[in-house]
Amino acid sequence: MLDVLFEDNHLLVVNKPAGMLVHGDETGDKPLAEVAKEYIKHKYNKPGNVFIGVVHRLDRPVSGVVVLAKTSKALARLNELFKSRKTHKTYWALVQQRPPAEQQTLVHWLVKDTARNVTKAFAKANPQGLRSELSYRLLSHQNEKYLLEVNPVTGRPHQIRVQLASMRCPIIGDLKYGAKQPLPDKSIALHARQLEFEHPTLKTPIQVTAPPPETAVWAAFRKQI
Repeated sequence: MLDVLFEDNHLLVVNKPAGMLVHGDETGDKPLAEVAKEYIKHKYNKPGNVFIGVVHRLDRPVSGVVVLAKTSKALARLNELFKSRKTHKTYWALVQQRPPAEQQTLVHWLVKDTARNVTKAFAKANPQGLRSELSYRLLSHQNEKYLLEVNPVTGRPHQIRVQLASMRCPIIGDLKYGAKQPLPDKSIALHARQLEFEHPTLKTPIQVTAPPPETAVWAAFRKQI
């Protein structure tokens, strides 16, 4: 079942559940792109192949807003928007420790270990690393869970996960970056909350917001919607 947040002739914006791949990999599990094709084929009774273009991705254990293109023209223009950073992304993250400041900008140089699929953060310039920046602010806290609103400036692999972990605030459930224990569904408490961008053909502003998952870890914070 696809949770559609916005749809027109050019775009399909969905709330991806944690645990679903955006694009297929060696596991053979059905990715979001294939689920979206099936949705369009069924809804519009389309024969033959259906076009769906993947514009950006979320890590498998992460939930939230994902934009898919329904035409090749939309895909090309959206790719350019994301590449030139003409989008505004907002994430919600639940962390296990109170952050050192109520709000802060973090800058690191990130180096990805492809073989282990893990990223390391360096506080100083690293010739092998990519400069990575985000800002966060503390929204609220409940029962030793701290809700951060995170706005990444850059879009590096595992960026939010490793940068928050670098200040000793690992995301709940994220064992790879220092969480104490897993969540029951193997997700991590990171949610792509909102995405703002320019419509690829109409040139109008689009703002799409996704509610967080209906799971126990998010229960106390869903009231803030």
